[in-house]
Amino acid sequence: MPIEIEKKYRLVKRRRTAIEQRLRELGVTPRRVEFEENTLYRGGRIELGSCALRLRRVGARAILTFKQRLPSKSSIKHQQEEETEVANAEAAHAILTALGFRPGLVYEKRRTRWHLGRAEIVIDELPFGLFMEIEGPEKEIARVEALLGIEDLPAVRETYPMLTARLGKQRKGIVEARFRKGRVKSPTVRKGSVRK
Repeated sequence: MPIEIEKKYRLVKRRRTAIEQRLRELGVTPRRVEFEENTLYRGGRIELGSCALRLRRVGARAILTFKQRLPSKSSIKHQQEEETEVANAEAAHAILTALGFRPGLVYEKRRTRWHLGRAEIVIDELPFGLFMEIEGPEKEIARVEALLGIEDLPAVRETYPMLTARLGKQRKGIVEARFRKGRVKSPTVRKGSVRK
């Protein structure tokens, strides 16, 4: 059972700029910005609580993920994560709906990835704010926090789906958080698009 270990932080633009500058000083180069559309499904035992069933589309890739949060009072999240790349996001959506799952929540995100040591650092822009996540072993997360000078930055315990549920807009029975430009009209996959 793969366990995802990560810590999330809310950023303001000035702090983001400082963190990106520090990463460059450390010799780290970002990957290109990725645009994601994340659809979370309801049904079965999935009711947008402690577990999630997500279809993520990034360009021509699609990833189907199941996550279940493990109980913890730590600011570092531990969750079971099972994921697989799917060749056709539209077909995956059709299978999920045929099995009785239905889209319950959709959020868009612009993500920039950085790798430092054994950690992955991502800076995410969502319609409701800027965030950063550090994923890796707990000791590595602490080491990266020290290298970036962010030990004072408070952790965010809410997941993006939780934040979307609270800050998104209800449209046709689905809670959405989308960017205004290039907004996709439906949470279903567009013809010919595949994403991971």
